[in-house]
Amino acid sequence: MTSQDTTSSCTERANAIRVLSMDAVQAATSGHPGAPMGMADIGEVLWRECLKHNPADPGWVDRDRFVLSNGHGSMFLYSLLHLTGYDVTTDDLKNFRQLHAKTAGHPEFGECPGVETTTGPLGQGLANAVGMALAEQKLAAEFNRPEASIVDHHTWVIVGDGCLMEGISHEAASLAGTLGLGKLICIYDDNGISIDGEVGSWFTEDIGARFEAYGWRVIKNVDGHDNAEITTALNVARNSDGRPTLVCCRTTIGFGSPNKAGTAGAHGAALGEDEVALTRKNLNWGNDPFVIPDNIRADWDMRARGNTLQAAWQEEFARYQQSHPQAAAEFLRRMAGDLPDNWQAPVTALARHEQDNPTPVATRKSSQIALGAIAQGVPELFGGSADLTGSNLTRWADAGESQHMSYGVREFGMTALSNGMWLHGGYRVFTGTFLVFMEYARNAVRLAALMRIPNIFVYTHDSVAVGEDGPTHQPVEQLTNLRSTPNLATWRPCDTVESAVAWELAISSRERPSALIFSRQGTAPQPRGDQAFADIRRGGYVLVDAGAQPDVILIATGSEVGLAVDAAQQLAQQDKKARVVSMPCVEVFLQQDGAYQESVLPAAVRARVAVEAGHPDYWRRFVGLDGAVVGIDQFGVSAPGGVAMANMGMTVERVVQAAQRVMS
Repeated sequence: MTSQDTTSSCTERANAIRVLSMDAVQAATSGHPGAPMGMADIGEVLWRECLKHNPADPGWVDRDRFVLSNGHGSMFLYSLLHLTGYDVTTDDLKNFRQLHAKTAGHPEFGECPGVETTTGPLGQGLANAVGMALAEQKLAAEFNRPEASIVDHHTWVIVGDGCLMEGISHEAASLAGTLGLGKLICIYDDNGISIDGEVGSWFTEDIGARFEAYGWRVIKNVDGHDNAEITTALNVARNSDGRPTLVCCRTTIGFGSPNKAGTAGAHGAALGEDEVALTRKNLNWGNDPFVIPDNIRADWDMRARGNTLQAAWQEEFARYQQSHPQAAAEFLRRMAGDLPDNWQAPVTALARHEQDNPTPVATRKSSQIALGAIAQGVPELFGGSADLTGSNLTRWADAGESQHMSYGVREFGMTALSNGMWLHGGYRVFTGTFLVFMEYARNAVRLAALMRIPNIFVYTHDSVAVGEDGPTHQPVEQLTNLRSTPNLATWRPCDTVESAVAWELAISSRERPSALIFSRQGTAPQPRGDQAFADIRRGGYVLVDAGAQPDVILIATGSEVGLAVDAAQQLAQQDKKARVVSMPCVEVFLQQDGAYQESVLPAAVRARVAVEAGHPDYWRRFVGLDGAVVGIDQFGVSAPGGVAMANMGMTVERVVQAAQRVMS
C-alpha cells in the first residue's frame, strides 16, 4: 500500500485505526491498543456510514451522540476523530497520554472536540448514553411537530465486557428498556478478554438474553470483522422498533498482531517495537508511524458529508422557526444552556417571604418549596428520586410527567444517567436519595465534578437524626467525603431561606455541580438582618453578631445552626459574647476575598467551635489547634431522631461546654 493508491478498501480504512492506535500507545509506552485494534472494523462502518455528525461543528445540536464506555480504548475514539476531520491533529496523537494533551489516557469531556463525556470508570458511559437518549426522547416529544422533526438523532455507545460486569450496567440498561429508548444503540465489543485474561472463568452469562429480559431488541452473533455483517446490523439498529438495541459483535482483541491478538497481552500495554513491526507486515501496512496514505485519509474525511447533513437540518429548522417562532427560540435557549430572563424572581420572593414569615419545617420540605418556585421560571427543570420521592420531596406540587420521573432503586445508574442528560443539553437536571446512599452513586458524582458540569444532587436525611432506621441509614462521614471532592459545591442549609438560596445558586452554576443536603427533622427558622440575608450567597456569614471582638465564634451548618444559636444565648447569660456563623457552603465561602473571610472569622479570635452532626475532622481547618469541634466520629444508633442526636452528643450543653473550654 502506498500514498499513490487512488481508492481504499474498508479493510485499509479500518487498518488506519489500528496502526494509529498501536503507534500512539507505543509512543506513550502505555495505554490499551487491543480494544481499538479489535473494534476498528466496527468504527469504520459506524463513523463513515451511520453516524450523523459534522467534524466542522462538534456542537451541532442534532448530531448523533457517540460514547465510548470502555474508555481505556481511547485511541479508538481519538483515531476516529482525527481521521474524520475533527480538530485532533497528528501531533495530538503523538502526544497521547502526555501532559496537557487533548488526547488524555481516557477521553475527557471539554478537553478534546468530539468527546461527549468523560469515560474510563467502566459502565458509566453506558449510563451516560441512556441519559442522552432520554433527553433526546423528551425533547423530541416536546418540540417536534408533525411536519418538522428538529430533534431526531441516535445515541450510540460501545461497551466491553468490563462495562457489562459493572453493576451500573444493570441499573442503566434495565431503565432504558423500561423507558423504551428506541434511539439508543449499544454495540457490545465481545472480545472475551480483560486484564486478567479470558473472561470465561468469571463472566459467563448470556448477554443477549439478559438484555432481552430488560426489554431490548438484540442483534446477536455479528462478526465484528465482517464489513457486510456490521453494516447490516447497524442499519437494522437504526430502524427503531421502539426498543433500545444491543448489537453483539464478536471481535478479536489486538486484531492484526501476530503474537498478541486474542490475548490479554494486547489489552493494557504497548505491543512493543518488534510486535508493532510484525503487525505492520501482517496488515500489509508499509507506512511510517502516524502516516496515513492520502487516498485513505481522503476516504475518511467526513467534513463535506457533515456539512451537508447539518445544512439539511438547518433548512428544516429555518422552516420550523417560521412556523413556530416561540418554540424555536425556546429550543435554542435551552440547548445553549441559557436560563430564562428573570427566572430567579420566584425564588427570591420565596426567600424574602420566608424571612418575613418564618415557618419551622424540615429543610427537605424547604427544598420542595424552593423547587416549586424554581419551576415557575425554569421550564427545563427535570429531576427525580431513587424510589424515595415521598421522603426526598423531589416532586413539587405542579410537577408533571415531563418534569419528574421515578428512577427506582438505582442510585448509581440514576446519577450517571442524569450526567448524560445534562451533557446532551436541554435540561437542568437534579436527582435525589438519602445522604448515606450517596456512597452508591459516589463515582458518578466525582465524574460530574471532574467534567465541571452543573448537575445537582439532592441528599436528604442528613444525620443521625434520621432516627429509628439506625446506623445503616445514618450518615457520618459523607459530608466530609463530598466536601473533599474538588469542584463540588456542598450546601447544607439551616432553614427555608438558606435552602432557597442554595437552590438558586445551584441552578445558576455553569461550571461545577452542587450537592444539596437537607434534613429529615424540623429546623427552626433563623431571624437575620438584610446584610445577613444578602450574605447567604457568600457561603458563610455572621448570623448572630456579638461585636467586632467576640469571645468565641460558633460555626455551624444545617440543623446544628439552631444548637449554636441556643448555645450563644446561654453563653450570653454568662456574660460571654458568642458570634454565630452559619456556613451553608464552605466551598463558596472559601472563594470570597480575604477581607470578607476575615470579617466573618477574624484571625484574632482563636476561640472557635464548629458544630455539625458529621465527622469532625473537616472542620479542624477552621478552628485550629486552639478550637474544638462538636461532631460525630462513630456510627449511629437505632433510636428516635432526637434521642439519637442526644446520645451522640449533639446538644446545646455540649456546645456550651466546648465554648467554655476553648475560651479558657
